[in-house]
Amino acid sequence: MRVLTLLIPIALMTLASTANAEILPEAEVGIKIPMVKKPTTRPFTVAHIPGFKRYYIADGGLAPMGSETEAPYSKSQIHAYDENGKYVNSSRPGYDNRSIYYNTNTHKLETVTYNISSDLGFAPNSGIFSIHLTESGDLKDSSDEISQFNPAFGDSATIPSYDAEHNRYFAKQAHGNNVFIVDPNSREKVGVIALELDKAGAAHDDVSDSFIAYTAVKGEEFALLDVDHKAVLLFDITGKFVGKSALPKTLKLRANNHYTGLGYANQMLFVFHEPEGEFGTYYGFKIQK
Repeated sequence: MRVLTLLIPIALMTLASTANAEILPEAEVGIKIPMVKKPTTRPFTVAHIPGFKRYYIADGGLAPMGSETEAPYSKSQIHAYDENGKYVNSSRPGYDNRSIYYNTNTHKLETVTYNISSDLGFAPNSGIFSIHLTESGDLKDSSDEISQFNPAFGDSATIPSYDAEHNRYFAKQAHGNNVFIVDPNSREKVGVIALELDKAGAAHDDVSDSFIAYTAVKGEEFALLDVDHKAVLLFDITGKFVGKSALPKTLKLRANNHYTGLGYANQMLFVFHEPEGEFGTYYGFKIQK
Protein backbone atom coordinates (compact mmCIF):
# COMPACT_ATOMS: atom_id res chain seq x y z
CA MET A 1 0.00 0.00 0.00
CA ARG A 2 2.86 2.37 0.83
CA VAL A 3 4.51 1.70 -2.56
CA LEU A 4 1.20 2.39 -4.33
CA THR A 5 0.76 5.58 -2.32
CA LEU A 6 4.19 6.77 -3.40
CA LEU A 7 3.67 5.84 -7.06
CA ILE A 8 0.42 7.76 -7.42
CA PRO A 9 1.91 11.23 -6.84
CA ILE A 10 4.92 10.34 -9.01
CA ALA A 11 2.59 9.33 -11.83
CA LEU A 12 0.59 12.51 -11.41
CA MET A 13 3.76 14.59 -11.50
CA THR A 14 4.84 12.85 -14.70
CA LEU A 15 1.48 13.52 -16.33
CA ALA A 16 1.57 17.16 -15.25
CA SER A 17 5.06 17.57 -16.64
CA THR A 18 4.02 16.03 -19.96
CA ALA A 19 0.94 18.22 -20.14
CA ASN A 20 2.90 21.36 -19.41
CA ALA A 21 5.25 20.58 -22.29
CA GLU A 22 2.59 19.76 -24.87
CA ILE A 23 2.47 22.02 -27.95
CA LEU A 24 -1.00 22.80 -29.26
CA PRO A 25 -1.13 21.86 -32.98
CA GLU A 26 -3.49 24.79 -33.49
CA ALA A 27 -3.14 27.92 -31.37
CA GLU A 28 -6.17 28.85 -29.29
CA VAL A 29 -7.36 32.42 -28.74
CA GLY A 30 -7.04 33.23 -25.04
CA ILE A 31 -7.97 36.92 -25.21
CA LYS A 32 -8.64 39.69 -27.69
CA ILE A 33 -7.85 43.28 -26.75
CA PRO A 34 -9.31 45.86 -29.17
CA MET A 35 -7.34 49.10 -29.09
CA VAL A 36 -9.54 52.03 -28.07
CA LYS A 37 -6.86 54.61 -28.86
CA LYS A 38 -4.79 55.03 -31.99
CA PRO A 39 -1.17 54.03 -31.28
CA THR A 40 0.83 57.17 -30.62
CA THR A 41 3.67 55.74 -32.68
CA ARG A 42 3.83 52.01 -33.47
CA PRO A 43 2.32 49.19 -31.37
CA PHE A 44 4.95 47.03 -29.72
CA THR A 45 5.03 44.51 -26.89
CA VAL A 46 2.70 43.35 -24.11
CA ALA A 47 3.16 42.77 -20.37
CA HIS A 48 0.84 41.30 -17.72
CA ILE A 49 0.76 41.79 -13.95
CA PRO A 50 -1.31 39.04 -12.27
CA GLY A 51 -1.75 40.92 -9.00
CA PHE A 52 -3.43 43.85 -10.74
CA LYS A 53 -5.10 41.67 -13.39
CA ARG A 54 -3.90 44.13 -16.00
CA TYR A 55 -2.29 43.99 -19.42
CA TYR A 56 0.09 46.76 -20.46
CA ILE A 57 0.68 47.51 -24.15
CA ALA A 58 3.51 49.80 -25.21
CA ASP A 59 3.89 51.98 -28.28
CA GLY A 60 7.34 52.60 -29.67
CA GLY A 61 8.75 55.43 -31.75
CA LEU A 62 11.77 57.68 -31.89
CA ALA A 63 11.81 60.88 -29.89
CA PRO A 64 11.87 64.20 -31.77
CA MET A 65 15.22 65.87 -32.18
CA GLY A 66 16.08 67.97 -29.17
CA SER A 67 16.30 71.74 -29.33
CA GLU A 68 16.94 74.70 -27.03
CA THR A 69 13.29 74.63 -25.97
CA GLU A 70 12.40 70.94 -26.22
CA ALA A 71 14.07 67.81 -24.83
CA PRO A 72 14.27 64.63 -26.96
CA TYR A 73 11.23 63.14 -25.23
CA SER A 74 9.38 60.35 -27.04
CA LYS A 75 5.62 60.79 -27.46
CA SER A 76 5.13 57.01 -27.25
CA GLN A 77 2.55 55.93 -24.70
CA ILE A 78 1.85 52.81 -22.65
CA HIS A 79 -1.77 51.65 -22.31
CA ALA A 80 -3.38 49.57 -19.55
CA TYR A 81 -6.27 47.13 -20.10
CA ASP A 82 -7.97 44.80 -17.65
CA GLU A 83 -8.14 41.01 -18.03
CA ASN A 84 -11.38 41.33 -20.01
CA GLY A 85 -9.70 43.61 -22.54
CA LYS A 86 -11.35 46.79 -21.22
CA TYR A 87 -9.33 50.01 -21.42
CA VAL A 88 -8.09 51.49 -18.12
CA ASN A 89 -5.69 54.38 -18.78
CA SER A 90 -2.55 55.52 -20.63
CA SER A 91 0.71 57.24 -19.72
CA ARG A 92 3.60 58.93 -21.48
CA PRO A 93 6.81 58.13 -19.62
CA GLY A 94 8.87 59.39 -22.58
CA TYR A 95 10.57 56.26 -23.92
CA ASP A 96 10.85 54.63 -27.31
CA ASN A 97 9.61 51.33 -25.88
CA ARG A 98 10.71 48.11 -27.53
CA SER A 99 9.96 45.53 -24.83
CA ILE A 100 7.88 45.77 -21.66
CA TYR A 101 7.54 43.02 -19.07
CA TYR A 102 6.70 42.45 -15.43
CA ASN A 103 9.86 41.67 -13.46
CA THR A 104 8.89 39.21 -10.73
CA ASN A 105 12.21 39.85 -8.99
CA THR A 106 11.73 43.60 -8.58
CA HIS A 107 7.90 43.51 -8.77
CA LYS A 108 8.02 46.35 -11.29
CA LEU A 109 6.81 47.02 -14.82
CA GLU A 110 9.95 47.52 -16.87
CA THR A 111 10.72 48.71 -20.39
CA VAL A 112 13.71 48.17 -22.69
CA THR A 113 14.14 51.00 -25.19
CA TYR A 114 15.12 51.17 -28.83
CA ASN A 115 18.88 51.24 -29.39
CA ILE A 116 19.68 50.01 -25.88
CA SER A 117 22.91 48.67 -27.39
CA SER A 118 23.98 52.13 -28.65
CA ASP A 119 24.37 50.43 -32.04
CA LEU A 120 23.39 53.71 -33.73
CA GLY A 121 25.24 55.94 -31.31
CA PHE A 122 24.26 57.09 -27.84
CA ALA A 123 20.92 58.84 -27.39
CA PRO A 124 19.20 60.15 -24.23
CA ASN A 125 16.58 57.94 -22.54
CA SER A 126 18.16 54.74 -23.89
CA GLY A 127 18.37 51.77 -21.55
CA ILE A 128 16.10 49.92 -19.13
CA PHE A 129 13.57 51.75 -16.97
CA SER A 130 10.82 50.93 -14.49
CA ILE A 131 7.40 52.50 -15.07
CA HIS A 132 5.58 53.81 -12.00
CA LEU A 133 2.11 52.50 -11.18
CA THR A 134 -0.55 53.51 -8.69
CA GLU A 135 -1.60 51.18 -5.88
CA SER A 136 -4.38 49.84 -8.12
CA GLY A 137 -2.10 49.30 -11.13
CA ASP A 138 -2.90 52.42 -13.15
CA LEU A 139 -0.06 53.86 -15.20
CA LYS A 140 1.83 57.00 -14.20
CA ASP A 141 3.96 59.26 -16.41
CA SER A 142 6.94 58.92 -14.05
CA SER A 143 9.67 56.28 -14.03
CA ASP A 144 13.09 55.30 -12.67
CA GLU A 145 16.28 54.38 -14.51
CA ILE A 146 17.50 50.81 -14.02
CA SER A 147 20.44 50.85 -16.41
CA GLN A 148 21.82 52.87 -19.29
CA PHE A 149 22.76 51.62 -22.75
CA ASN A 150 24.49 48.25 -23.00
CA PRO A 151 26.31 47.09 -26.18
CA ALA A 152 25.70 43.43 -25.25
CA PHE A 153 22.18 43.64 -26.73
CA GLY A 154 23.56 43.89 -30.27
CA ASP A 155 21.09 45.04 -32.91
CA SER A 156 19.52 48.45 -32.28
CA ALA A 157 15.98 47.23 -33.08
CA THR A 158 16.04 44.11 -30.89
CA ILE A 159 12.96 43.46 -28.71
CA PRO A 160 14.46 41.47 -25.81
CA SER A 161 12.65 38.91 -23.66
CA TYR A 162 13.42 38.63 -19.95
CA ASP A 163 14.15 35.44 -18.01
CA ALA A 164 13.40 36.34 -14.39
CA GLU A 165 14.60 33.04 -12.95
CA HIS A 166 18.14 33.54 -14.23
CA ASN A 167 18.09 37.37 -14.51
CA ARG A 168 19.06 37.45 -18.18
CA TYR A 169 17.72 38.67 -21.51
CA PHE A 170 17.38 36.99 -24.89
CA ALA A 171 17.88 39.47 -27.74
CA LYS A 172 17.07 38.23 -31.25
CA GLN A 173 19.28 39.73 -33.93
CA ALA A 174 17.85 40.99 -37.22
CA HIS A 175 18.34 39.28 -40.60
CA GLY A 176 19.36 35.93 -39.15
CA ASN A 177 18.78 33.15 -36.63
CA ASN A 178 21.02 34.30 -33.78
CA VAL A 179 19.77 35.14 -30.29
CA PHE A 180 22.18 36.90 -27.92
CA ILE A 181 22.17 35.92 -24.23
CA VAL A 182 22.63 39.06 -22.16
CA ASP A 183 23.59 39.30 -18.49
CA PRO A 184 22.54 42.85 -17.49
CA ASN A 185 25.65 43.08 -15.31
CA SER A 186 27.95 42.48 -18.29
CA ARG A 187 28.85 44.81 -21.17
CA GLU A 188 29.38 41.85 -23.50
CA LYS A 189 27.01 39.08 -24.55
CA VAL A 190 27.55 35.91 -22.54
CA GLY A 191 26.39 33.51 -25.26
CA VAL A 192 24.76 33.08 -28.65
CA ILE A 193 21.93 30.67 -29.52
CA ALA A 194 21.51 29.67 -33.17
CA LEU A 195 17.90 28.76 -33.94
CA GLU A 196 17.27 25.74 -36.19
CA LEU A 197 15.13 27.67 -38.67
CA ASP A 198 15.90 25.20 -41.46
CA LYS A 199 14.53 22.31 -39.37
CA ALA A 200 11.37 24.38 -38.87
CA GLY A 201 11.00 24.86 -42.62
CA ALA A 202 11.53 28.61 -42.39
CA ALA A 203 14.05 31.18 -43.57
CA HIS A 204 15.19 34.21 -41.61
CA ASP A 205 13.02 36.54 -43.70
CA ASP A 206 9.90 34.45 -42.96
CA VAL A 207 9.98 35.06 -39.23
CA SER A 208 9.80 37.95 -36.78
CA ASP A 209 13.00 39.86 -37.32
CA SER A 210 13.71 41.24 -33.85
CA PHE A 211 11.47 39.46 -31.33
CA ILE A 212 11.57 36.00 -29.80
CA ALA A 213 9.50 35.12 -26.73
CA TYR A 214 10.92 33.39 -23.69
CA THR A 215 8.16 31.07 -22.42
CA ALA A 216 9.88 29.58 -19.33
CA VAL A 217 8.44 26.17 -20.35
CA LYS A 218 11.17 23.54 -20.05
CA GLY A 219 12.10 22.07 -23.42
CA GLU A 220 10.07 24.73 -25.28
CA GLU A 221 11.73 27.89 -24.02
CA PHE A 222 11.44 30.01 -27.18
CA ALA A 223 8.45 30.95 -29.32
CA LEU A 224 8.98 32.68 -32.66
CA LEU A 225 6.33 34.02 -35.04
CA ASP A 226 6.55 32.63 -38.57
CA VAL A 227 4.81 35.41 -40.46
CA ASP A 228 4.83 33.82 -43.92
CA HIS A 229 3.54 30.41 -42.80
CA LYS A 230 1.17 31.76 -40.10
CA ALA A 231 2.54 29.65 -37.29
CA VAL A 232 4.41 29.89 -34.01
CA LEU A 233 7.70 27.98 -33.99
CA LEU A 234 8.93 26.46 -30.72
CA PHE A 235 12.60 25.90 -29.85
CA ASP A 236 14.39 24.63 -26.76
CA ILE A 237 16.98 26.61 -24.84
CA THR A 238 19.76 25.44 -27.20
CA GLY A 239 17.88 26.57 -30.31
CA LYS A 240 16.72 23.09 -31.35
CA PHE A 241 13.39 23.10 -33.18
CA VAL A 242 10.78 21.11 -31.24
CA GLY A 243 7.45 21.89 -32.93
CA LYS A 244 4.97 24.45 -34.16
CA SER A 245 1.48 25.75 -33.43
CA ALA A 246 -0.61 26.90 -36.39
CA LEU A 247 -2.32 30.29 -36.35
CA PRO A 248 -5.70 30.89 -38.02
CA LYS A 249 -5.29 31.15 -41.79
CA THR A 250 -7.70 34.08 -41.83
CA LEU A 251 -5.35 36.13 -39.67
CA LYS A 252 -3.82 38.93 -41.69
CA LEU A 253 -0.26 39.34 -40.48
CA ARG A 254 1.09 42.55 -41.90
CA ALA A 255 4.74 43.01 -42.74
CA ASN A 256 5.29 45.17 -39.66
CA ASN A 257 4.78 42.09 -37.51
CA HIS A 258 8.39 41.32 -38.36
CA TYR A 259 9.24 44.25 -36.12
CA THR A 260 6.24 45.35 -34.06
CA GLY A 261 2.95 44.28 -32.52
CA LEU A 262 4.30 41.22 -30.72
CA GLY A 263 4.63 40.10 -27.12
CA TYR A 264 4.48 37.21 -24.66
CA ALA A 265 2.53 37.60 -21.43
CA ASN A 266 0.30 35.50 -19.19
CA GLN A 267 1.49 32.36 -21.05
CA MET A 268 0.22 33.66 -24.38
CA LEU A 269 1.90 34.90 -27.55
CA PHE A 270 0.42 38.24 -28.63
CA VAL A 271 0.03 39.33 -32.24
CA PHE A 272 -1.28 42.71 -33.41
CA HIS A 273 -4.09 42.23 -35.94
CA GLU A 274 -4.19 45.62 -37.63
CA PRO A 275 -7.33 45.23 -39.84
CA GLU A 276 -9.68 44.40 -36.93
CA GLY A 277 -11.36 47.27 -35.13
CA GLU A 278 -10.83 50.99 -35.52
CA PHE A 279 -7.25 50.94 -34.27
CA GLY A 280 -6.35 47.26 -34.48
CA THR A 281 -6.70 44.35 -32.06
CA TYR A 282 -4.20 42.33 -30.05
CA TYR A 283 -4.78 38.58 -30.09
CA GLY A 284 -3.33 36.50 -27.25
CA PHE A 285 -2.76 32.92 -28.45
CA LYS A 286 -2.28 29.90 -26.24
CA ILE A 287 0.32 27.70 -27.91
CA GLN A 288 1.20 25.29 -25.09
CA LYS A 289 -0.70 23.27 -22.53
